[in-house]
Amino acid sequence: MYLVIFDCDGTLIDSQDTILHGLSVGYEAVGLPMPDRRTALSIVGLSLETAFLQLVGAENAHLVPEMAKAYRTSKISRRKLGLDLDPLYPGTRDVLDRLGARDDILLGVATGKARRGVDHMVEVHDLDGRFVTVQTADTSPSKPHPDMVLRAMSETGAEPLRTAMIGDTSFDMEMARAAGAHAVGVTWGYHDRDRLAAGGAHVVIDHFDELYDALDARLAFDGEPA
Repeated sequence: MYLVIFDCDGTLIDSQDTILHGLSVGYEAVGLPMPDRRTALSIVGLSLETAFLQLVGAENAHLVPEMAKAYRTSKISRRKLGLDLDPLYPGTRDVLDRLGARDDILLGVATGKARRGVDHMVEVHDLDGRFVTVQTADTSPSKPHPDMVLRAMSETGAEPLRTAMIGDTSFDMEMARAAGAHAVGVTWGYHDRDRLAAGGAHVVIDHFDELYDALDARLAFDGEPA
């Protein structure tokens, strides 16, 4: 069996606007000025408290719990109002269909989101039943710690050489490499090609329609993995 694990924000869904809104709520709650867009989005992929801490620095660590609480409260409220409907990136559904059609490929998720965020994505985009393993910030340390990938492999029985992590940040690449899995970077998210490569990406792609062949090259479907 092969295991293909996807990050969410910046990989499956384009959530930059809703993330920026949540971050701004967090900053407003403690009276700090919001950083520029590029800086703010550079932390996407990390667990929420880790992300805020990286943004505000150790000298403001005491503010992080309040910022994270404000972010989460805003998210929950907006979802109840039918807001924060982050769209899938072009080609997402097609590649999920193609991979999911194979009996020997299992799909999973590993994300800095809370489980309720993943459940919201699945419900909004009718992805129920697609992912056999879902790893989130609720049960694992923040990326790039390998725990999420290790848990996914343990739950599915997949071997590292037959497992690939798909993500848009260096945190995803580092996590995959630390778990012994293949690291596939995508450039349509929050970190550029150079940063993905520096994080250890085995391969980097620019469009979703390149993913199946990139995975085949690494995992050697119907053959021996690289």
